[in-house]
Amino acid sequence: MLSSPRRPSSTILIHGSGPGATGWSNFSGNIEALARHFHVYAVDMPGWGESDPCTKETLDHIGATIQFMDALGIAKAAVVGNSMGGIIALALAAEHPDRISHVITMGPAAHPGPKLFGAGDGPTEGLKVLQQAYRTPTPEAMHALVSIMVYDKTFATPDLCKARSDAALARPEHLANFLDMLAKGGPVTRFAPLDVLARSQIPMLLIHGRDDRVVHYENSLILNAYIPNSRMVLMNRCGHWAMIEHAEEFNRLVTDFVLHA
Repeated sequence: MLSSPRRPSSTILIHGSGPGATGWSNFSGNIEALARHFHVYAVDMPGWGESDPCTKETLDHIGATIQFMDALGIAKAAVVGNSMGGIIALALAAEHPDRISHVITMGPAAHPGPKLFGAGDGPTEGLKVLQQAYRTPTPEAMHALVSIMVYDKTFATPDLCKARSDAALARPEHLANFLDMLAKGGPVTRFAPLDVLARSQIPMLLIHGRDDRVVHYENSLILNAYIPNSRMVLMNRCGHWAMIEHAEEFNRLVTDFVLHA
């Protein structure tokens, strides 16, 4: 941690929606580097990891994040979110702009409607694999999931795939609740309206993998076009997990952005 009196805002890391996802599984390669500069919190959102089970009717990740900040006395924070976590980060900026200093996203959907490069038969290839991994959370299914999340398939190690499978199977109520949410429209309760983001003055960094097979980088291009105080980094040879595949570059980008933007 910095000892400087000019300590920047706390930084909250919000994971994606995959089976077995946790704050640690998404951000274990980032926490130490970011914690050299900020107070870092990698949370398990309700319905994932060690947090309480959550149904579609009780799901409110935006409210839960604000409650978390209130409980710790955090007046304002930078929010870093991957995929579903990025959607949450954008919604926090739209609904609670006084509580958010910076937003950094990796691979979020811009809005729930159709996209120019979206799949014509429903979810993307990557989301179909993710949903299947919820139905059959075996190490083999997790290998397929991790392989489609990254460009570099060497990240899909047997140990990682088993760890994701074990984490998912340890909380069967999370699996059942997610599949129920899926039948009711998915785990995202609300998106940040683009017209609200277009009026936001919060600095936002949009990081996306060019090879993302889960959420096409078109989504970050849309966000970049709407958000006035934003910049976009498109990473080549990078899938849906920029913070994992390109951890060192990601850590530098986030650190510099939060310190100087």
